[in-house]
Amino acid sequence: MEVSLCKAGSNDAVTIHEMKVKAFMPLLEKYQDLETSPANETIEKIIAQLNQPFTDYFIIHHLEVAVGGIRVVRKDNQIYSVSPIFILPEHQGKGIAQKVFTMVEQIYDDAKSWKLGTILQEKGNCYLYEKIGYKKTTATKVINDKMTMVFYEKHL
Repeated sequence: MEVSLCKAGSNDAVTIHEMKVKAFMPLLEKYQDLETSPANETIEKIIAQLNQPFTDYFIIHHLEVAVGGIRVVRKDNQIYSVSPIFILPEHQGKGIAQKVFTMVEQIYDDAKSWKLGTILQEKGNCYLYEKIGYKKTTATKVINDKMTMVFYEKHL
């Protein structure tokens, strides 16, 4: 599968913003999580994230086409966090995210563990993370009466 990652810079903020809105809008409409949805983030917030010294943003390409993004955040003690990963709806279900996780783990080969959060009610996301070795933690965060965040860790 031809998947590649291209490290993003500030000049990619608009592209990332457009893809995030497109990828997360169906979830925003479904769960009405106005405060927390990446679909509601501003371009300014994305620019700020791109400029963080502990953040790497990548644009995900499949067959030379930009299909999504992933933000990797370096924490202390070789702990990394994925916040977020997103694939455009028309490219979901092709195994792209799974391949991206493999690539990111190779890039950050010093990682002792990885963390991420997802929506409990999105069974497909939970299934994907469990399939690639993530374990659900006991932590949860109720966002509203429709949506609860759950958190995952993968220890290497």
